[in-house]
Amino acid sequence: MPPLSVAMITYNEEARLREALESVQWADDIVVVDAGSTDGTVAIATACGARVVVHPWQGFVAQRNLALAQARHEWVLSLDADERLSPALQAEIRQLCATGMQADAYYVPRLSFFLGRWIRHSGWYPNYKIRLFRKSCSVWQGGEVHESLRVQGRLAYLRHPLLHYPYRDLAHNVHTINRYSTLGAQQLHARGRRAHWYDLTLRPLFTFLKKYGLCQGFRDGPPGLVIAAMTAYATFVKYAKLWELQQGYATAPELPAEAAWYGVQHWHKE
Repeated sequence: MPPLSVAMITYNEEARLREALESVQWADDIVVVDAGSTDGTVAIATACGARVVVHPWQGFVAQRNLALAQARHEWVLSLDADERLSPALQAEIRQLCATGMQADAYYVPRLSFFLGRWIRHSGWYPNYKIRLFRKSCSVWQGGEVHESLRVQGRLAYLRHPLLHYPYRDLAHNVHTINRYSTLGAQQLHARGRRAHWYDLTLRPLFTFLKKYGLCQGFRDGPPGLVIAAMTAYATFVKYAKLWELQQGYATAPELPAEAAWYGVQHWHKE
């Protein structure tokens, strides 16, 4: 039975961290790389039996790779503070550890809770993420906005969901959109991308129609309508900020660690 490490990165996550860690208490090793939290994050992680490494924020890729390097075992489960392993997923992973892994990494379906219900459409589910993998053949890569895990080896899928609690409320959602759209606009601007009239008109409209119609957001009830509208709004704001940058009406300052964290950590990447 191969031992399992859990790797997490945190920043001011005292409100959600305990439940995430409690869902992996059975793991052989838990490491938390914290970006200098000013709340009770480190104390909670330590109380839950995790090893805590405090390291200044260097971006998602660097922080995640540091957590991966700190993991003691070959098999690693990557987990965020706004996620929990469902009991069924816990049992599935423990069964894999007991019987032997047949792949080098596993995709896990992620099921999100938003506005009082589990979202099973709207492009939010199954939202597969590679979360269980061999340390020796995996590395985090990408930019500040879109980081991903690159695995050299065989991939497979797990059946049971990882539970995701992305937003406290709509105000948190709007706050996140504002931060994420700033980061996204800055990244596009740095690559020489320009905003055109259709980016401000047709692109948000198509985004809404895709989420609500093609992705069957209407089946998620009122939250599905909110998701479609918020995603369209996020698209509009990102390209409006890009237009603002290219016109010279705004500069592209370096965001502080907290802004960068909340701008990406809690947003469903398109």
